[in-house]
Amino acid sequence: MGFALLGASLIGLSACGGSERPRTELAAAQLNTIGVNAYLWRAALETVSFAPLLQTDSNGGVIVTDWYANPANPGERVKLTVTILDQDLRADALRVAASRQVNDGGTWVEAPVQAATVQKLEDIILTKARDLRRQALAS
Repeated sequence: MGFALLGASLIGLSACGGSERPRTELAAAQLNTIGVNAYLWRAALETVSFAPLLQTDSNGGVIVTDWYANPANPGERVKLTVTILDQDLRADALRVAASRQVNDGGTWVEAPVQAATVQKLEDIILTKARDLRRQALAS
């Protein structure tokens, strides 16, 4: 059942990349002074705002966070890299990479990141970006 739900949500997200868009939507998506889709950029920044930022490059579309440890789980930390690959608001215009470490006797060691975690972050960013676009087009 989880796979079916995930598949249905991915189909909905892929609709972001349709080739037939109203002229106003295309114009609104490309009205920016940065090198990537402004809605994806803003949504990505908002989504990773819980972690300190190491690097942001709006022309190249790269956001890199520093290590972040949730206060409720200080023995684990994550670092994120978000890359926006296009000026269009499409599901394939976004890539999230995550690194995870766990504290093993005072030493941080690499640990696997569940693919579902990265997918969830991408889904959150895409949903926020679509909401931002809808708000901008409605006003």
